[in-house]
Amino acid sequence: MCGIVGMISSRRVSAPILTCLQRLEYRGYDSAGIATLVGGRIQRRRAQGKLSNLAGILARTPLPGTTGIGHTRWATHGAPTECNAHPHGTSRVSIVHNGIIENHIELRAELESQGQTFATETDTETVAQLVDLNLQRGMEPVEAAGAAFSRLEGTYALAMIFAGCPDLIVGAQHGAPLAVGFGDDEMFVGSDGLALVPLTRRITYLNDGEWAVVDRRGARFFNQSGAPVHREVKLSRLTGGVPNKDGFNHFMEKELHEHPAVIARALRTMINPMTRTVSLPNLSVDFAATPHITISACGSAFYAGLVGRSWFEAIAGIPTDADVASEFRYRAPPMTAGGLGIVVSQSGETADTLAALKYMREKGLHALAVVNVPESSIARTADAVLETVAGPEVSVASTKAFTAQLVVLASLAVAAGRARGTISPSREAALTSALLDLPIQAEAVLACTDQIRALASHVARARDVLYLGRGTCFAIAMEGALKLKEISYIHAEGYAAGEMKHGPIALIDRNVPVVAIAPSGPLFEKTASNLQEAAARGGQLIVFSDAPGVAKLEHIAATTITLPTVDPFVAPILYAIAVQLLAYHVAVRKGTDVDQPRNLAKSVTVE
Repeated sequence: MCGIVGMISSRRVSAPILTCLQRLEYRGYDSAGIATLVGGRIQRRRAQGKLSNLAGILARTPLPGTTGIGHTRWATHGAPTECNAHPHGTSRVSIVHNGIIENHIELRAELESQGQTFATETDTETVAQLVDLNLQRGMEPVEAAGAAFSRLEGTYALAMIFAGCPDLIVGAQHGAPLAVGFGDDEMFVGSDGLALVPLTRRITYLNDGEWAVVDRRGARFFNQSGAPVHREVKLSRLTGGVPNKDGFNHFMEKELHEHPAVIARALRTMINPMTRTVSLPNLSVDFAATPHITISACGSAFYAGLVGRSWFEAIAGIPTDADVASEFRYRAPPMTAGGLGIVVSQSGETADTLAALKYMREKGLHALAVVNVPESSIARTADAVLETVAGPEVSVASTKAFTAQLVVLASLAVAAGRARGTISPSREAALTSALLDLPIQAEAVLACTDQIRALASHVARARDVLYLGRGTCFAIAMEGALKLKEISYIHAEGYAAGEMKHGPIALIDRNVPVVAIAPSGPLFEKTASNLQEAAARGGQLIVFSDAPGVAKLEHIAATTITLPTVDPFVAPILYAIAVQLLAYHVAVRKGTDVDQPRNLAKSVTVE
């Protein structure tokens, strides 16, 4: 979502702030802006659309100043226009904000009644006007900011500068991350460490409800009551390298082709290849005593959780629930004492998933985070962390991170089965062997790229696409449909194949492609029966299966793609790559913005 960068230095800050904002482009945004102090006065440059538009404005009308803040905005309140672009403020204060001020309507009415004049439709301007009014009443900048924070409800990461204060940034966070970076005679704030590592690797993170007063000498931290708190400065593990496409047309294409290496890297952290056993790194979970598992996540990570649910129940015999994080805590489900909560997130900053994690901990669950960013808010909040080690994922649509999540959950399920005695040593060896074979088999799926690219031209003409699967491949059907919707803007739905007769079959005609995720295995014959019913009604079947499955279905399918024959246990990991490839090539065929599709953000840090 929105990205924040702030900087105090002896050099001009607009150029390095712009560079840091470019590192946050992957989060998704629709406008951008920078404000600095010039001769003690606030000046700003803003632009609708891409950062290149802002860069063009800065080239034409440079923005000097050694203290400044910058922002990439993903619109929530107010259209994505230049007027609504951050920074917002008055002649006295300028503010950038990530999050949602939930009581902004009440505050706005109060402020307008006291003579404050608003220029935008945003909730953020309410904060600026509140601070401005405090300044007019004679408060010093730090006091004015602290008094404003106490009035805010909702989620926010904030950074602000003040006219006449060329050595001051005040930042705050509640429910949205904010980091402070320590440099040599210069200081930084940012919405995550990734934005700051080109400038410094010495970083500290605020906790919820805390705020910081930053000057060139360092930073002071305060809790919600205004009492000083100590925050440890750590050396970030993130790197300052700029992501590049390495010759691929899109970051998504590059990340699709990284599947084999990412799967192999994740397996190395989970499995001892010599003994064919799972060896989890520094994980203190007593699966033998775990009565229940609760999984919560959003988007593709939720689909990974659905597959994980099946694995934990089938392999380890542990009753398991999987919930969409945005609904989970509002459903207020009772938690089983001594249970295990697992949250899954690529960024580790997903607001709903973080809230689900906190709910789990409040209810006494041991909370485990499966994340790709070890310094993220979710990782810092959980009792235990397993990293997916997928590496930076720039494209908004998750690909390699999804399969890495599946590898981690699969390994956890095997470890749980061993701990509970539900699988024998020989079965553990068979399951881990199936996992260890995945990198080579992923290469074989990528070798089908030309076939899938040819198929994409047919799918690109459709208005609606139906994806069908059973068991763990039902979740992969939903993942395939989500990817197609995200990046090609074609309406698609993923269904359990057995549910087709309960409604979706009414959609089927010769203009609706039906994509079947149908590896051979225990559920194949049931799936084949459902596909026969779709074919009988003119459905254009696109079948992803292995050689035995293709042999049985090719007489009714319009197109078949033959994938490697694997243990049903690992099939969802392999078939995920195939449906992601299809979505990518359909999007390319349609000419959409593959890496940054409209209206979407990589890291959803607001509800």
